[in-house]
Amino acid sequence: MTYYLDFLIKNNIASYEEIQGYLKKEGRNDPESLIKYLVRQTKISEEEILKLCASELGYPFLQYIPDDSIQPDLVDFIPIHFFKKNSLLPFIDTNGQLKVATSDPFQIDSLDQLLHLLSRDSFDIVLSPGSEIISAINRTFDQVKDKEENIIQDISNGDEGAAFVSDFAEGVSDDLLDETSDAPIIKLVNYILSQAIKYQASDIHIEPYQHLIKIRYRMDGVLYDIHTLPKKIHASVVSRVKVLSQLNIAEKRIPQDGRIQVRIGNRSIDLRVSTLPTAFGERIVLRLLEKDQKVLNLIELGLNEHNLYDLQNIIHISHGIILVTGPTGSGKTTTLYAALNEINTPDKNILTIEDPIEYQLDGIGQMQVNSKIGLTFAGGLRSMVRQDPDVILVGEIRDLETAEIAIQASLTGHLVFSTLHTNDAAGAITRLIDMGIEPFLVSSSVRAIIAQRLVRTLCPYCRETFEPDPEQYKELGIEHARGSIHRANGCESCMNTGYKGRTGIFEFLNVSEDLQSLILRTSESNKIRQAAVEAGMKTLRQVGMEKVLHGRTSLDEVIRVTQA
Repeated sequence: MTYYLDFLIKNNIASYEEIQGYLKKEGRNDPESLIKYLVRQTKISEEEILKLCASELGYPFLQYIPDDSIQPDLVDFIPIHFFKKNSLLPFIDTNGQLKVATSDPFQIDSLDQLLHLLSRDSFDIVLSPGSEIISAINRTFDQVKDKEENIIQDISNGDEGAAFVSDFAEGVSDDLLDETSDAPIIKLVNYILSQAIKYQASDIHIEPYQHLIKIRYRMDGVLYDIHTLPKKIHASVVSRVKVLSQLNIAEKRIPQDGRIQVRIGNRSIDLRVSTLPTAFGERIVLRLLEKDQKVLNLIELGLNEHNLYDLQNIIHISHGIILVTGPTGSGKTTTLYAALNEINTPDKNILTIEDPIEYQLDGIGQMQVNSKIGLTFAGGLRSMVRQDPDVILVGEIRDLETAEIAIQASLTGHLVFSTLHTNDAAGAITRLIDMGIEPFLVSSSVRAIIAQRLVRTLCPYCRETFEPDPEQYKELGIEHARGSIHRANGCESCMNTGYKGRTGIFEFLNVSEDLQSLILRTSESNKIRQAAVEAGMKTLRQVGMEKVLHGRTSLDEVIRVTQA
């Protein structure tokens, strides 16, 4: 150890005083690694320290531990806590050699202990950042977790009710991967949650039928059957989820809503829980929201160059209404958050009223609708205009009262963002007038309407070119494509779906003076749409075809999301 400390001082990584300060604290109940201590005390980064240590000590430095090097069989008999506490992990390199990645080469005792646990004579040390080691530990133990078949076998062989009740009130541990309960139902529910997070699912559906339960995940906007479970465990699974979300487990006759907060590795996930009584038992849907997920900027939304330019200009106006339309799950909130982020500067007072607040935005005042105490969109909006706002976001215009207040706010010097559920941009104008808003108020307040959909993007590893049949071209309203057309195929990387991720397609209707005059004469959406197209607006299908020709998505996907 003395040699290592001398090396740190010699290379100006640490001073003698800093080393002495660490040694005095080394005997604490919660000891800190020397590397972490030095990163906290000095301006040098962990990566810089590790690279210097690797050079001096003759160890390799790995920025990333490959997935194919991970060997679950190496660690399945050692608690995950040991590896996380000591920030080290054994793996097998491409040459079949046993390596141990560590973020602190000075923890000799822990490395000796691991050597004993592995029953090996020796192993080679590799230095890697602590965050990468924790990530690799999580990836390793995710594979170690009991699979569905084993868990169901445990339940079938034992008294699932007794095992469930014994650990009934324990809840989810700080980290799902750290869960050590032997109760099969607890392991099953945690497995369902962790798999959904791993697959980046947006929703989990637990659906009871006469003789079985189906577990389905919504991934990239499409539901997939993932697990089929025996019906006899349905009551225990429902009760477990209700306990985690603090719902009434005795009440099975009425719908209930709750929330679960879990962490898996370094990811924090918020799950919104909804129960619904059906003929064969309670149905549960869990919506997954990643709390630390970065809000996209306008460029990342998928707007084409022309629409991006128009949107960047329109969101900087001083007053008026900007509407985003589309069905549930089409990314409307993401677009609005991106727009607010773009204009969020210290000289603006930005307030939102939402149901629910999906992501926290720094520097913006966000209010949650609460119908139980009478806090509606209309009531909250009425109070909000007295808070001297420059920009207001209304989560959704649902009724005439909310629409009237939003329009009044826009006419008195506020920029208002909101959403509507309509099929296209022109339909939003018809919807507002049908609600009871006077046409002259709509034409003078609405400045732009954006209709949007989310299309799945083709997996870059397995997409293949093909020649569509004439019927597909005809359905899209085009004669012939000017470029390569790709379609989905399926591989291990995309779970054999052929798609990986999503992007937006947008129909941008700019309310020009000509359209304002037309709105005063008619509210018929077809005529408004036709006039907008003649003025240069590209429809959702046209924008979708642009992405098809660029190889981003498929014809089938564009047809699916743009059907009237």
